[in-house]
Amino acid sequence: MSNRITLKLKEDKKLLSIYFTAGYPSLNDTVKIIEDLEKNGVDMIEIGLPFSDPLADGPTIQESSTAALKNGMTTEILFEQLRDIRKTVSIPLIIMGYFNPVLQYGVEAFCKKCQEIGIDGLILPDLPLDVYQDDYETIFKKYGLINVFLITPQTSNDRIDQIDSASDGFIYMVSSASVTGSKSGFGQEQENYFERIAKMNLKNPQIVGFGIKDEETFKQATKTAKGAIIGSAFIKHLTAYGTDKTNEFISLIR
Repeated sequence: MSNRITLKLKEDKKLLSIYFTAGYPSLNDTVKIIEDLEKNGVDMIEIGLPFSDPLADGPTIQESSTAALKNGMTTEILFEQLRDIRKTVSIPLIIMGYFNPVLQYGVEAFCKKCQEIGIDGLILPDLPLDVYQDDYETIFKKYGLINVFLITPQTSNDRIDQIDSASDGFIYMVSSASVTGSKSGFGQEQENYFERIAKMNLKNPQIVGFGIKDEETFKQATKTAKGAIIGSAFIKHLTAYGTDKTNEFISLIR
């Protein structure tokens, strides 16, 4: 069976992926948020597994992570909440987080649980490529999980080629070297970076994350890339309106 991510990437359109933190605003909002996002035409969802030391995240996602942990979110609770998610949701679901909670749960046990629930991939920014390839790749593949790697404007072409050959889904293209949720619009530096990557003709499509929050930035980011990910802006929306106005947020993007 083909992975849902692979199938989605073949669709002839620019993909919108949304990130949210599991257990935020309230502990039991996870399923409602996922179902609402799919209903409103989102193509892919990244479910953030909160962690106490989220290095790559900006203040918005950090605060949501802290709140979710205070609400009582754990790996076990997330898995329990998602147990029947495939009865109502068919788009790709990716768990994004840090490697520590996966290690604590047990890498194989974690991957097996993901397969049982119907999770399609993982994004673990602090799991280095070589460690993944040496120690975990066979486990991820055994359970049908795509591992998504990140590249930034500072990543060398050699490294990008290595990541491309190790990937079998998409490459998460971080738009800038800063943390998530900052800056408005993309400057020349980012435009140059987008062009440089496009010219590399990588085998895996790229999805841009960091700094996308509205129709303008979504269009800029997807001019050369396959799709874009919105995280901080959606979390700010949840903070302001709870889980009731997801449709309004998505309608502002496309």
